[in-house]
Amino acid sequence: MATISRAQLLHHPSAFFSRLPHSHSSSSPFSINLRRRKFSSSPLLCTSSASSASTNPSIVGDLLNYLNESWTQFHATAEAKRQLIAAGFHLLNENDEWDLKPGGRYFFTRNMSCLVAFAVGEKYIVGNGFHVIAAHTDSPCLKLKPKSASSKSNYLMLNVQTYGGGLWHTWFDRDLSVAGRVIVRASDGSFLHKLVKVKRPLLRVPTLAIHLNRTVNTDGFKPNLETHLVPLLATKPEAPAESKEKGTSPSKAAHHPLLMQILSDELGCDVDDIVNIELNICDTQPSCLGGANNEFIFSGRLDNLASSYCALRALVDSCGSPGDLSSEHAIRMVALFDNEEVGSDSYQGAGAPTMFQAIRRIVGSLANSYVGESAFDRAIRQSFLVSADMAHGVHPNFMDKHEEHHRPEMHKGLVIKHNANQRYATSGVTSFLFKEVAKLHNLPTQEFVVRNDMGCGSTIGPILASGVGIRTVDCGIAQLSMHSVREVCGKEDIDIAYKHFKAFYQTFSSIDRKLIID
Repeated sequence: MATISRAQLLHHPSAFFSRLPHSHSSSSPFSINLRRRKFSSSPLLCTSSASSASTNPSIVGDLLNYLNESWTQFHATAEAKRQLIAAGFHLLNENDEWDLKPGGRYFFTRNMSCLVAFAVGEKYIVGNGFHVIAAHTDSPCLKLKPKSASSKSNYLMLNVQTYGGGLWHTWFDRDLSVAGRVIVRASDGSFLHKLVKVKRPLLRVPTLAIHLNRTVNTDGFKPNLETHLVPLLATKPEAPAESKEKGTSPSKAAHHPLLMQILSDELGCDVDDIVNIELNICDTQPSCLGGANNEFIFSGRLDNLASSYCALRALVDSCGSPGDLSSEHAIRMVALFDNEEVGSDSYQGAGAPTMFQAIRRIVGSLANSYVGESAFDRAIRQSFLVSADMAHGVHPNFMDKHEEHHRPEMHKGLVIKHNANQRYATSGVTSFLFKEVAKLHNLPTQEFVVRNDMGCGSTIGPILASGVGIRTVDCGIAQLSMHSVREVCGKEDIDIAYKHFKAFYQTFSSIDRKLIID
């Protein structure tokens, strides 16, 4: 496996927490500034990058940069957008008519939290299939309530909602801040979508001293999520003088003037120009390598940004050079959805027909004057979906939580997930095909089945598989501390997943043609 040496770490340090630009082109308020990232000259343990000139380059350093950029689903999508444009992908708008060509590379975003990108094989003909890797951009977190301002015992506090099934005790005693999106009124009266990320520690959810809770170590820490999980902002309840003079707008009544001033300073706008906010509470500690051998990745949001980045990078690199699509008969696609952690039933989630509407439009655009029967349906029958979501690695202190013959380990490759009750969409056929890709490229794989006496989680795999009947395999990278504010996975598994996904794009067509079922 490709690893990152100390020399590479020292030679390719890059600044974590790079701020997403707030400037916008005149053509669109949603445009992303594509200026070059500037890199620090001092070595940082918490970031790394491998040389692209290496025979087997590692993407771990680039993943760390992506994680440190992507505090929220909005930032993750914006960063993916930036990288796709830099790689030569053409930005589409769902509201416009599409004019697609064989050999072309395209993408679109929805809600700036969902993204679909695709590359058309030069030998594509109407009715050929789509080879898709799907993941999700959201992670369990705390989100500000519509009215977040709260005051107790001379503290300014922020009311929050729990999003998803987080390990909420891990959010106590962390250096927290806010990030997300803000709707800002422009000077011409239009409204702009802007991303914001306050990098400095701004908030804290303190635990109660053991002297006031003597039995916590024996009875367990059982916080009330409504009354105990409320972050501290400050100890000065009075509003700034400027806010008092201008009066109180509905926006500032809902949120502390101090918070609104911090946001306006970050965005470079007046407080009164902020008309709405949608913010997550985020851990400020950067993603980094860890362990005695720097073999682990310590980070928030590994579930599921690690899968999202491996899929995105595999698509970009599988069609980055002239000729990469010259012999491809299919269409290669990545779909990154929001709201998986809460069931996917949203405008930007996998429960919406976003991906299949895109496939139908792609088939229609490329059909030209073709007149034939059910091109879209035939394309779906020939398509294959990889549902990529993080997997439960065996915990050395809780080995009995895993079925003894299905205990995924770190550094051992992608985990193929099985469930007889269809909580995962993997079948004997789809697992065989996906493992054949790995076998052809000498990549390891593992198997996971949940114990019969335990409940089983699910993914977007069954949702998409049943949506129109697309062959699907569920897989993921083994990790520990899933849904904690701070998770861990193996460094080598990132590169294995990237190579497996890239190999899937490059070789699946030839493998699929050899299998006859119906």
